[in-house]
Amino acid sequence: MTSKIKTLAAALVLAASAGSAFAQNGLLNVSYDVAREFYKDYNAAFVAHYKKTAGKDVKIDQSHAGSSAQARAVADGLDADVVTMNTTTDIEFLADKGVVAKDWAKRFPNNAAPTTSTMLILTRQGNPKGIKDWDDLVKPGMQVVIVNPKTGGNGRYAYLAAWGYVKKKGGTDAQAAEFVGKLFKNTPVLARGGRDATTAFLQRNIGDALITFESEVISIDREFGAGKVDSIYPSISIVAENPVAVVERTVAKKGTTDLAKAYLNWLYSDEAQEIAAKHALRPRSEAVLKKYATTFKPLQLFTVQELFGSLSDAQKVHFNDGGQFDKLYTPGAK
Repeated sequence: MTSKIKTLAAALVLAASAGSAFAQNGLLNVSYDVAREFYKDYNAAFVAHYKKTAGKDVKIDQSHAGSSAQARAVADGLDADVVTMNTTTDIEFLADKGVVAKDWAKRFPNNAAPTTSTMLILTRQGNPKGIKDWDDLVKPGMQVVIVNPKTGGNGRYAYLAAWGYVKKKGGTDAQAAEFVGKLFKNTPVLARGGRDATTAFLQRNIGDALITFESEVISIDREFGAGKVDSIYPSISIVAENPVAVVERTVAKKGTTDLAKAYLNWLYSDEAQEIAAKHALRPRSEAVLKKYATTFKPLQLFTVQELFGSLSDAQKVHFNDGGQFDKLYTPGAK
C-alpha cells in the first residue's frame, strides 16, 4: 500500500468515526404539530442538563406535522431516534411495524405519557357567537375548524370529546353519532394538523370556532398576540395523553439508545414538568400541577378507556377506512 493510499484510508476511518460520534451525540425527535414550541424550550433545557450531568454536548433536532402523518413518515424510513406523539395509536402503528418496541408503553412511567392535555373550543376575540359548550357548535350556520381525524390525533380527540360529551350526559351511541355528524357538517375544511387548523382559523379567517388542544392557546398568544382568541372550557372534555417512545430501529443503527432514553426520561423531571406547564401541557407531577392551578381550569374529564376501551379500539370503530367517521362525514356536504 502506498503512503498516499494509507493516508486516504486513515482519513476515511477518521471521517467514519467522527460521523459515528456525531450520530451518538445527536437525536431527531419526530413529534406532532402543537408540541413545536414546547420541545424547542425542552430541547434547550435538556442540552444544558446533559452537558452538566454527562459532560457531553448533544444536538437535538425536531420535526413537527400532523401526528399520524409523522408516524407514517417514520414507518417509511424517516430516521427519528424518538417519537413524541399525541395519541397512542400512532405509536402502536409503529410498534406493529417493528419500528418501536412492542411493550413501549411500559418503558416509561404513566403509560409512557409524561404529559396530558384536553380539548378546548377557541373562539374569536370577544366570543361574538356566544359559544359556551359543545351544543353551540352543532347549531345551523355555525362553522368549526377541526383537524382531520385521519391525519392527526388532534382531530381524533376532538371527535371523541364530542362523542363522549353526549354519552356522559346519558345519550346513546346513535345520539352521539347524530351529534358528531352535525358537528362535522359544520366543518368547512378539515385541517391536516393542529398548526394547520390554527392557521386556517386565524390567518385565513375560516370558521367561528376552533377545536384544539389546551396547549395551543399559549402558542397562539405568542405567535399572533394575546387576546386574539377566547378559550371556552366546555362542561365535559377528554383526557388526551401525550405518549413517547424510543425508535429502536434508528437508535440501534446510530448507537443513540442511551441518549434517547435519557432524553425521554428527563421529560418526567421537575424542571421539564415546569416547562410543560408553562406551555399549557398538563404535567403528571401533582406538585407542579397544583402550582399551575390557575392555568389548568377544572372541568369534567373522561378518559378514552372509560368510553371507548382504548384508542386502538376507537381507531378500528371510528377512524379506519369505512369506519364511523367515514359514514358520518361527506366532504363538501351541508
